[in-house]
Amino acid sequence: MVHVFKTSVVSKKQVQAVGSFLNILLPSEEWNFDLEDCDKILRVETEEVAPETVITILTSQGFYCDELAG
Repeated sequence: MVHVFKTSVVSKKQVQAVGSFLNILLPSEEWNFDLEDCDKILRVETEEVAPETVITILTSQGFYCDELAG
């Protein structure tokens, strides 16, 4: 299942910083950012991780993150 999130991540440097945490806490999950999108989209492909976990990871790093309705 793919979860899509609106974020406030705007630069590749911020993606790298957040990505370090995503890789540690979601080691077997696929994720990517679309910084060209106006909503600075984060997509996470997972069967096991709850969307709330992803939101917590980003907000703990000072970023806005909210799951978009599918």
